[in-house]
Parts: sequence; structure tokens; C-alpha cells
Amino acid sequence: MALLLVLVRALIVVVAAAVVSSSGLPVPGYDGLAIGFYHETCPQAEELVLAEMREIVREDKTLAPALLRFMLHDCFVRGCDASIMLKSRKMMAERDALLSCSLRGYEQIERIKAKLEEACPMTVSCADIIVMAARDAVFLSNGPRYQVETGRRDGKVSCDIDAYNDLPPPGSNIVDLKIYFSVKNLGWKDLVVLSGSHTIGRAQCASFAGDRLYNYSGEGKQDPSLNTTYAPELRKACVPGDPFDETYVEMDPGSPYTFDLSYYRDVYSKRGLFLSDQALLDDRWTREYVERMASADSTEEYFRDYSKAMTNMGRIEVLTGDNGEIRKVCGAYVD
Repeated sequence: MALLLVLVRALIVVVAAAVVSSSGLPVPGYDGLAIGFYHETCPQAEELVLAEMREIVREDKTLAPALLRFMLHDCFVRGCDASIMLKSRKMMAERDALLSCSLRGYEQIERIKAKLEEACPMTVSCADIIVMAARDAVFLSNGPRYQVETGRRDGKVSCDIDAYNDLPPPGSNIVDLKIYFSVKNLGWKDLVVLSGSHTIGRAQCASFAGDRLYNYSGEGKQDPSLNTTYAPELRKACVPGDPFDETYVEMDPGSPYTFDLSYYRDVYSKRGLFLSDQALLDDRWTREYVERMASADSTEEYFRDYSKAMTNMGRIEVLTGDNGEIRKVCGAYVD
């Protein structure tokens, strides 16, 4: 009887939660964030972001992966606070760091912000726009469209040195990757799941050719772990000895603009583009996940895991309540 009472009470809690979730009211999230935060102040916010993202991706499909990457760069450096948008004046801002030099999406975030300012002036933060745009970039690439927590405020500080300290370089090994992620309260599963973002998009030769093709470990040779039939394809595209080669190579050649499991099949067959991709095979837990996704018949598990991992990343060092600000223009100058 006692067990039955416990089960009934648990069922009541679940049903109550479902009722609140479906009522249209904000659902409490993490540290001041909530699903549906703008329900009363700007109820059309998420629909406006999606509509503008549809146009952006229709005009240039390469902007979907670019805006997904944009969120990682923002959240890993000083948290998800849109500090990546701030421009340099007296000091160098994040966007001027070497690891950010190939980042794209500034104009598109401003474009979305302008639409929201027309509808709901000084209401929706640039930080939330970046998170919503990333979610919709995934969705418009045939990935999941999960619920996002909103309510972030924009940071007022941006410094290039933070980018050098906080962003994991593409040549990172598995130990370094796990440290970079753990510092941000992200675990090994977040690491291996979010790495799957490389299933869409392109990378410049300068970001991987030295480590993978021409100077592995400073020894002037090719990375021995690189698939021997894949390596010649990359060599055709990337010029040897040019550390600033801006030639683009697709990260998932089979389906570079479709959000699927091809990335894990590539990594498992040693066709990961970056050392950090291949490093996922050097840890028991991440390797097992790669193997499972590489042989999976459905994206269901991965999409569920990805939605959770993106939510976790969206919680990094957020500013809420009275902290930070709401900017009219995302790309203001940092003092």
C-alpha cells in the first residue's frame, strides 16, 4: 500500500508538471532561465528568430553551421552572454582572437536582433538570440528542434585573452578536451555529443592541415591515425607549408549540410578532420559512444542527447536578473 501511494503521488507530480508545461506559461529552468521566458513580453520571439533563420539559410546554407559554431564560441568564453559580439576599442575583444578569426554570423545575429527590436524593443537579449539561432540552425539542417531556456542578459566585457584561455584548440587531445569541458561544468558525454556538431559545415585548411597532414607532433609527417585513403583527398585541397591557408574543406564530406550520424561513422573509420575529432577514440566512454552512434539505425538517441547537451552548454556562466544588460545593438564597442 505504501508503495502504491508513492507511485500515485509521483504520477500526480508528473501530471501537474505536464499541465504547467502546456499552459503557455514559462517553465522554470536553470539559474533564472526558463522555457518560454518571453511568453508575456515578446510572445512571438522564437517564431521571429526561426522565420529570419529560414531566410538566412535559404540565402546561404553555409551559415547554418556557422551560427551553430557561433554559440560555442560565445558560451565557452565568459559564458553565454553575447560577449563575442562586442567590438574592440581600447582593448582587443574576443572576436579579434586568432581562434575567432574565421567565425561568421555577426551580421546575421544583428539582422535577427533588428527584427526583434521592431516587434519588442529592448526586450530580447543578444545572448538569447545566439542560442535560439543555433537551435534553429540545427533544425534547418534536418536536426532536432528542442525547447530552449531563455532569460539571459548581455555581458559588458570582452577580451581576446579569454578566448585563448577558454576555447579548446582543434588539435587538442582527449585529456585536454575533457579538462576544457569540465571547467565549464560539462562532462564527457557533453563532449562527445557536441563534437557531433561537426556533421555540418566546413573548416579552413589552416585549422587542421599542420597537425593532420604535414607536421604531426612537430615531426614533419602525416598523422599516422588518419585514414590512408582520406589523407590524399585532403592533400589535394590544402597547400603544404601554408599556415594561413583559407581553403575550405567540408567536415563531413558525405552529407555536409545534413544533421545526421555520418560524423560518428567518419570518426570511427579514422576520417575525422581534426585531431580533437579523432581523440574521441582515445577514451573508453567517448569511444563507446562513437561506436554506438556509428552503428545506430536511427538518430533518435543522438537527437535526444544533443538536445540535452546543447541545453547544458546554454547554461554556462549565464547572466540573469539584474546582471548584465539588454542591448539594442549587439555589436556595441567594449570600453
